[in-house]
Amino acid sequence: MKKTFKKNIKQLAWRCVKLIYPDFNNYSYSPFVILKYAFMQKIIGINRSTHWPVHYSSRIKCPEKIQWGTKGPGLAIDCYLDGRNGIIIEENVWIGPKVSIVSQNHDSYDYNKYVKADPIIIRKNSLLTTNCTILAGVELGEHTIVAAGAVVTKSFPEGNQVLAGIPAKVIKKLTDYEGVVN
Repeated sequence: MKKTFKKNIKQLAWRCVKLIYPDFNNYSYSPFVILKYAFMQKIIGINRSTHWPVHYSSRIKCPEKIQWGTKGPGLAIDCYLDGRNGIIIEENVWIGPKVSIVSQNHDSYDYNKYVKADPIIIRKNSLLTTNCTILAGVELGEHTIVAAGAVVTKSFPEGNQVLAGIPAKVIKKLTDYEGVVN
């Protein structure tokens, strides 16, 4: 009886989540955590214009120019996503805490102007670990792991690789991703 009640409450919570975020399908999170994020977004107003759940310590600029696959970016604590030139995040991209993805840059000769750039593209099955930074115009290939603290200033479209350092460089080659895409 108690198990059935808990299951029914969880199903009801997921229905509420789907009413608030119809495009969100990541069931690896607790629906109660997602509802807490919804309260902070929709009632308190932190990242109100973002149409997917975002941790209240994360900041999202131009969410309408951010496309995401199966995992909502910004769910980890203290992330910064600047989508002004566009960000494309494919399926099964894991984004850790304090990750910055910045698609906009200032003109070197007039800081009041912004430089147009291609959108940032992060291909499927990639992992952005704690405190890494992805800068404007970068494309990361499938199954790319960016090490903690790395700053990615140029594209690495090959995939199956680990990037580390400032500026980031390939430090290890990997075989194809074997995990389940969820």
